[in-house]
Amino acid sequence: MAFEIAVKAAADAPNVIGDCPFSQRVLLTLEEKNIPYSTHLIDVSNKPQWFLEVNPEGKVPVLKYDDKWVPDSDVIVGIIEEKYPDTPLATPSEFASVGSKIFGTFVSFLKSKDQNDGTEQALLVELKALDEHLKAHGPYVAGEKVTAVDLGLAPKLFHLSITLGHFKNWTIPENLEHVHNYIKLLFARESFEKTKPAKEHVIAGWAPKVNP
Repeated sequence: MAFEIAVKAAADAPNVIGDCPFSQRVLLTLEEKNIPYSTHLIDVSNKPQWFLEVNPEGKVPVLKYDDKWVPDSDVIVGIIEEKYPDTPLATPSEFASVGSKIFGTFVSFLKSKDQNDGTEQALLVELKALDEHLKAHGPYVAGEKVTAVDLGLAPKLFHLSITLGHFKNWTIPENLEHVHNYIKLLFARESFEKTKPAKEHVIAGWAPKVNP
C-alpha cells in the first residue's frame, strides 16, 4: 500500500517540490525506508479545495493513513516508523534533541537587520554544540547510521547554507569541521538528492520573510 503525501510546491513553479523542510523530512523518511508513496504538490498560496476539505488548517505536510489525512511531520514520522519498523530510523532518546535549536536561531539571524543583536552568536553556539556532539559520537548524530534526527536536520541545514550564503554572504565557519563533514554526508545521500528543492526555490521561498 502506497502512502499519499501532500507537500509544498515551489512558489514560482507549482509542478516541482517546494522549499518546506518539514515536507522534505517526511519524504526523506519514506525514501530511506524504501516505502512507495505518491506525492500531491500543494500551491500554498492557492490551496486546492479538496486539500482544504481533508485538511482544514491547510498546513503541509499531511499524510494519508487509514483513510485519514494526518498533519505534523513529528506525528507522520512516528506513524511511518511504527508501521514500517524494518530499516529502523528511531533516534536513541538521549540524542533525539541534538541540534533542535539550530533552525530557530538560524531564522532569527536570517531575519535580523542588526549586526549586534546576538543572533549570529546564538546560531554559532548551536552549531558549535552540534560539532562537539559529532566529534564525540559521529559521523551521524547517533553514530554510524542515519536516524530520524538526521533526517530532520538535513533539510534545515540545507536551507541555512543556501539562504545565509545568499542573503548575508555568511557561511558556517571552516573550523566546525565535523559539521561540514556531516552536511556533506547528508547532502550526498540518494534520498536527499531525490527530495531536495532547487536552490532558487529555497531563495524565492525565504525572500518575503527576509525582506517583508
